[in-house]
Amino acid sequence: MLCKTRILIGVLTVVGMTTLAGCTKDALIQQAGDAFKQVGGTSGLSSADISAGLKQALEVSTGTVVSQLGVSGGFSNDPKIQIPLPKNLVKARSVAAKVGLSKPFDDLESKLNEAAEAATPKAKALFLDAIQAMTLTDAKSILGGPEDAATQFLKKQMGPSLDKAMQPVVSNALADVGAVSSYDKLVRATGNFAQLMPDLNADLNQHVVDAASKGIFSYLAEEEAAIRANPAKRTTELLQRVFQ
Repeated sequence: MLCKTRILIGVLTVVGMTTLAGCTKDALIQQAGDAFKQVGGTSGLSSADISAGLKQALEVSTGTVVSQLGVSGGFSNDPKIQIPLPKNLVKARSVAAKVGLSKPFDDLESKLNEAAEAATPKAKALFLDAIQAMTLTDAKSILGGPEDAATQFLKKQMGPSLDKAMQPVVSNALADVGAVSSYDKLVRATGNFAQLMPDLNADLNQHVVDAASKGIFSYLAEEEAAIRANPAKRTTELLQRVFQ
């Protein structure tokens, strides 16, 4: 406490010397307070502490997001990230609806969301591996960045590797929840009206990979921002020290 008091006295002295005489007392106090926060904030932490804190923040965020999205209704009941049909199938559904054949399209859309919900928990390990690859240099720049800096870094770092790793996970999920059979039924149901239909070909696997990743990163960014802004979200001693 004595050390911090001495530092604060020094800060007040510097502020008093470097501000114009026209500044009000309140303005000087505000400037001194801001400077004191900087002295007593993350500057007292080692690079290793900062790196560990950011990794922990992303790990906590990942756990929260996976728990939220990797359950029944996690995608399908959330209008922000609900996965629609590919665009060409949306057009085909509008045509099919005119002859009472929209149900197979609706069923398929439901299965795509189920597949994302099933794949999300299995993707957790991919995110945790990428988080651990963060370097000390990365951590320093991220801490002073915008409220979603760590999430954006993670998104950039994972990029193509996440896409590649998610492909088999989503492929298996699509088969397990019945999305593949739903698509086959859709094609058969509209066979008699093929000449009226737009192209029904669609890469369902890539469509779900892209949509699921987008949804996960969207909520990761929200969780990171909450940890930075809300002390109640800092559930460990390390998070409290790094984000004070």
